[in-house]
Amino acid sequence: MTDESIIEKGGRVHARTADIVDDEAELARMGYKQELKRDLTLLQNFGVSFSIISVITGIPSLFLYGLNTGGPAVMVWGFVVVAFFTMLVGLSMGEVCSAHPTSGGPYFWAAMLSEPKNAAFASWVTGWFNLLGQVAVTAGISYGCANFISTVATFNTDFVPSPHTTIGIYAAVLVAQGLINTFGVHLLKYINNISIWWHAVGTTAVVIAVLAAAPSHQSAKFVFRTFIDNTGVDGVGWSERASPAYVVVIGILMAQYTLTGFDGSAHMTEETHNAAMAGSVGIIMAIGCSAVLGWFLILGLLFSIQDLDKTVTAPAGGQPVAQIFLDTVGEKGAIVLMVIVIGAMFFCGTFSLTSNSRMMYAFARDGGIPGHKFFHKVSKNSKSPIRTVWLACTLSFILALPSLGSSVAFSAVTSIATIGLYISYAIPIGLRVVYRKRFVRGPFHLGPLSYPIATTACVWIAFISIAFILPQANPVDTQTLNYTIVAVGIVLAYCMGFWLLSARKWFTGPIKQIQEEEAVVDGADAASSVVTSQTGHEKNP
Repeated sequence: MTDESIIEKGGRVHARTADIVDDEAELARMGYKQELKRDLTLLQNFGVSFSIISVITGIPSLFLYGLNTGGPAVMVWGFVVVAFFTMLVGLSMGEVCSAHPTSGGPYFWAAMLSEPKNAAFASWVTGWFNLLGQVAVTAGISYGCANFISTVATFNTDFVPSPHTTIGIYAAVLVAQGLINTFGVHLLKYINNISIWWHAVGTTAVVIAVLAAAPSHQSAKFVFRTFIDNTGVDGVGWSERASPAYVVVIGILMAQYTLTGFDGSAHMTEETHNAAMAGSVGIIMAIGCSAVLGWFLILGLLFSIQDLDKTVTAPAGGQPVAQIFLDTVGEKGAIVLMVIVIGAMFFCGTFSLTSNSRMMYAFARDGGIPGHKFFHKVSKNSKSPIRTVWLACTLSFILALPSLGSSVAFSAVTSIATIGLYISYAIPIGLRVVYRKRFVRGPFHLGPLSYPIATTACVWIAFISIAFILPQANPVDTQTLNYTIVAVGIVLAYCMGFWLLSARKWFTGPIKQIQEEEAVVDGADAASSVVTSQTGHEKNP
């Protein structure tokens, strides 16, 4: 859908039609200079979000959680329900992204969509939740990669993974991804193309391989109707202590975490051609393709389970997906399939770090994070925000440290990622609903469906934000505490406390880099007009 939009800025009215594809002019309209290298196509923009969503990362990483928290029925049908509501969120985000295609993404949108007097506060809160989610999703992806590397290292060896060895592998994975984002920036678009095919072909190959090689297959009843509650550490699960519905609610985490990170397309818009359209289409394509591929993967893995108890206890390094591989294609074949999964996870983490660093760069550019003067610098050689790349690596490593002393730390990290990102999605979508008369459409919009879709998306995000801070294992103790509420609480306390004590005095929201230059130009034009007027007056008394 397209239309013409009139945007008022500083007392001047600017017209924009769908025919305008001058991305630098569009960026200048929003007050920013073109500092990042713009050479991504629609396919590559889609590829960033598709690679970050990475169903072959999210589903295997939380497959054990899914089996224990609801079992096959919740995994299969929960994924369908979550995919539907996630698409509504994506459609609403795509509409806003089209109107404001900038690397800041949600936090910039929040400032533009709220009342001017509240713009800075809305931007501040959204930015910090988005930063939390970005860091947590990078941590979740790369820690999952480290877990799978630890698991494949146990095949036909005496190696026994421990939390300390896994955290060491995790650090190495982050460093490798950081180095690619530092020295291989010019290669990222080519790596992106490889990643798209790796995910699409690799996921399909994994499913076909396990289904074709499986000695036997589970029944349709098992896959579509079996409910399992292994949430009780002492044998008493939440379905007994509370309700089966409670298990269903917390069980959809696997699906919702998997379908997370599609704001990557928005964060890459300053590096994408025809950004006002490509960013929105990239978001929606990534969700749609991932939803179909993800359901296909879940079904393939569930039908190929040979021994449920053995798969759940997972002698193969604690990873049920690895056990499915071993039971179906044998050890050599399992190594090949594990390499496909680990490769996808590494690509996923690499592009999550890319998106993460762009968001931090944009937030630092606007003065939103401590040390912003240092972190908003762009490398002159690579035209990339190298400093925020390593800031993202450092924060992601720190967030995973609780895994050294907690048995549920990984699922907590995934909950933090999901809540942090989706709250940062909900704020601009909610503001678009509240101030819908102020909203100025971009070339992509939803027409009369915009309001009901956005409202439904906000309600869904409110629901999952409550669901994923709930206890996941029973009984709750220091080992089983879902520390999501702690991490989210710390960020909330920090951003609110710092806002009240200091930031409200100096943080003004997105800074217009070009504003002062425009003022100078306007002043010069005004002075020129005065001189011309005076000269004309002297010549024509």
